[in-house]
Amino acid sequence: MAHTAPRPRGMLEPAGTTDVFGARTHRVAKVVVPVLLGVVYGYWVAANRRYGGPITVENFLYGFFAGVVFSLLFMALLALAPKVRRELHAVLWAALIGSALGFLVIQAPSPGVLRSTILGLLVAAGVFAAMFYRFYTHEDATGHRIG
Repeated sequence: MAHTAPRPRGMLEPAGTTDVFGARTHRVAKVVVPVLLGVVYGYWVAANRRYGGPITVENFLYGFFAGVVFSLLFMALLALAPKVRRELHAVLWAALIGSALGFLVIQAPSPGVLRSTILGLLVAAGVFAAMFYRFYTHEDATGHRIG
């Protein structure tokens, strides 16, 4: 059975970045991804709020504005979070995701405030742990990317 000889990593990848997409693609994605997530989130809020009933103008507008707010918060987080320390960076992501999920759950007719709060806090704790681990292993103490 033949095996290839090991070779240094530099021969496999060009020097510098291993980024597949260019700078223009990343700039476009910083707008398109939050907008698409806002559309999905707004539709989900509206669907939870109407609970299988007819679609009304009020329901549509509620979902639309919920999606707009989510998109704006997501864009603000993408712009602000890389400028803060990794601990606060993880807290910001956890706060956004936990509160968004709590708000989504409270729109359903019967969950109750306590249930949505507990669910939002549990999800926020999980997101904080995952994000803190990611930032802790990929950034130095000042927030600069490693490797």
